Amino acid sequence: MSCAEIAAPLAARIDALAPGARRLRVRFWDGSELPAVDGDPAHPAVILRSPRALAHVAWRPGELGIARAWVSGEIDVDGDIEDLLRLRTRFEGLHLGPGELALLVRTARRLGALRGGRPPIPAAEFRKDGRLHSLRRDRVAIRHHYDVSNAFYRLVLGPTMVYSCAYFADPGESVDVAQERKLELICRKLRLAEGERFLDVGCGWGSLVIHAAREHGVRAVGVTISEAQAELARERVREEGLSDRVEIRLADYREVADGPYDKIASVGMYEHVGRDKLGEYFARVRSLLRPGGLFLNHGISRVAPHVRRRPWASDATFLSRYVFPDGELSLLGTVVEAAERAGFETRDDESLREHYALTLRAWVRNLAAGRERAIELAGADRERVWRLYMTGAALAFEAGEIGVHQTLFANPGGPHGLPLVRTGLMPHASASR
Repeated sequence: MSCAEIAAPLAARIDALAPGARRLRVRFWDGSELPAVDGDPAHPAVILRSPRALAHVAWRPGELGIARAWVSGEIDVDGDIEDLLRLRTRFEGLHLGPGELALLVRTARRLGALRGGRPPIPAAEFRKDGRLHSLRRDRVAIRHHYDVSNAFYRLVLGPTMVYSCAYFADPGESVDVAQERKLELICRKLRLAEGERFLDVGCGWGSLVIHAAREHGVRAVGVTISEAQAELARERVREEGLSDRVEIRLADYREVADGPYDKIASVGMYEHVGRDKLGEYFARVRSLLRPGGLFLNHGISRVAPHVRRRPWASDATFLSRYVFPDGELSLLGTVVEAAERAGFETRDDESLREHYALTLRAWVRNLAAGRERAIELAGADRERVWRLYMTGAALAFEAGEIGVHQTLFANPGGPHGLPLVRTGLMPHASASR
């Protein structure tokens, strides 16, 4: 009996629980294939390369088991991975009860998937260390994601080394130009002026502090808890000749104690703070800001209709174990409320959702063009993680399942200097060099 024949009863049960959803083919290691529920051969095929693909799912049913099989290379795709990911909403709400789980285990046993015991967990999976959102564990989580390889990130992100959404004038524009525009946009929203003290919380590889010092004459401090980021950021600062105006610190934002700063930015960092820590986060930032100073918070947000459908804070998802350990997204309203409870005044907000979809697609193209080099730099498992997560994230932003916002806050107690109307905010493509 072929593998496809053995698996047919399980497929039939899934089809009963999610009618019409299984618009994909499943190809087994013996060459047999389960057709899609509608029989269309044009649908993408999920390739199971060995019994270990099912072993991962049998030992850990659900998303995490599938993630482990994907990262380890036991599951692959024949066809466009986007076509497969677009099916994800069709299976939402699918629940495997005791009967289905028992059938899954019986099927896996008949296919020889349980003979070798529990398959090894891929090395790229996050291992917890310390109390959630403690200084120690946050360092471990950040280094898991960012201390992969600076060369790998340069391959994916391009020469700007900016790991947040760009700001496009049109969809066909170069991501490098759009990233430079985004840096300038942040500086203009903050109304940076010559000689001001500027703090970048979670500075990455230093792109924003370098731009702010070079183009606006500020004295900038960037903090990161990634050793690899700090090392390259300092190198880039030296190469730009800005060592007298830019300092890169290997420190957590909770360890910064040399305020006040005139302006502060946090770009793509708040997601690592944790929802329960948002009040502490905003209070700490405000304590470092002079009265009348401005703070720009740029971060990904949950979208209300999708909150219940997608448990972003779950510890057993692909994103939580392989991409952003301990990362938590909040509703925009939750973020603004936490900031205002900490004493900030909300001055402006802009959604950049469509921009992030365009950015991610550009990064996916960069990764595809340099796939072999990416594997050399970071390993096949990491390449598979980034390929899946960036493609899936692009689809999620396009569908409005998640958003991203730049929110501008003012610290009361002094003049903020903002104009009555939004003048001078839109930088041109050549605004930064």
